[in-house]
Amino acid sequence: MDILSILIIVSGLILFETVSSIDNAVINAEVLSTMSRRARRWFLLWGLLIAVFLLRGALPWAIVWGVNPGLGPIGSFTAALSSDPAVAEAIESSKHILLSGGGIFLVFLFFHWLFLEPKNFGLRGERFFQRQGVWFYAVISIILAVIVWLAIQKDPLMAFGAVVGSTAFFITHGFKENARQAEEQMLHKGGSSLSDMSKILYLEVIDATFSVDGVVGAFAFTLSVPLILLGNGIGALVVRQLTVSSIDRIKRYIFLKNGAMYSIFFLGAIMLLDSFGWEVPFWVSPVVTSIVVGYFFLKSRKALV
Repeated sequence: MDILSILIIVSGLILFETVSSIDNAVINAEVLSTMSRRARRWFLLWGLLIAVFLLRGALPWAIVWGVNPGLGPIGSFTAALSSDPAVAEAIESSKHILLSGGGIFLVFLFFHWLFLEPKNFGLRGERFFQRQGVWFYAVISIILAVIVWLAIQKDPLMAFGAVVGSTAFFITHGFKENARQAEEQMLHKGGSSLSDMSKILYLEVIDATFSVDGVVGAFAFTLSVPLILLGNGIGALVVRQLTVSSIDRIKRYIFLKNGAMYSIFFLGAIMLLDSFGWEVPFWVSPVVTSIVVGYFFLKSRKALV
C-alpha cells in the first residue's frame, strides 16, 4: 500500500468519523453545559483517550481477531500491513464474513433513519418514507432474508455474519434509545441533581455506543486496524474540538446528518457487494463519502442564506 493510498483512506475515515459523530457531539455538548469546568476538562482529556485508544482502537482489532482467531492478537492488529503471504491469505479468505455483518449493520442503520427518525428533509422522497414508518421492520426483514439466502450458498459463516450484523444493530439501537431518554431526563427533569461523575460515565457509555457506527463503517475503507485507528482517532479529535468550540455553528448545517446517513447506506452497500466477490477499488469509499457529504454540506450552506 503506497503513501497516496494511505492518505486517501485516512482522509475518508476522518471525514466519515467526523460527520457520523455529529449526534454524539451534540449530546456531549448539551450534557457538558450542565457540568463544572473541572469535570468538563477531565472528560475532554481522559474521555478522548478512552474514545480513541480503548474504543476506536480495541473494537476494530477485536472484530478482526474474532473473524480470524488463528492470527492471534498481534497478527490481527498488523494483518493488513503485513507482508506475510499466509496472513494476507487468511484475511482475504475470511473478509466476506466481516463485510457481510458490517454491511447489514450499516444498511439497517440507514433504513431506520429513513423510515423512523425525525429529520430535516434534504431530498425528494424522504417525507414519503417517513410516512411509511410502519414498513421499516418488513423492509429490513426482507433484506436480511435475501442476504442470508444468498450467503448460505457461498459460505454458511457469511450468512451467520449477516445475522450477527443485524443483532449488533438492534443491541446498539436499544442503547441509543435508552440514551436519548436518559438525556431528556438529565437535562429537563431534574438532571442537575446528578453528580458530574455520573454524567461523565453516561457520556462514556454514549460514546461507546455511537463509536460502533464509525468503526463498522471504517471497514468499508480498509481492513487495516492501524489505519482505522489513525483515521477514526483523528476524527474523534475533530469531534471533541467541535464539541468545545463550534457545536452551535455545526447544528446550523441542518443537512449534515442526511449526508452522514446516505454515506452509511453507500458504505453498507459497498461492503455487501465486496462480501459477495465484487472487486470494489479502495478509492471508491473515500470518494463516495466526500461527494455525498460535500453535497449536503453545500445544501446546508445554501439553506443558511
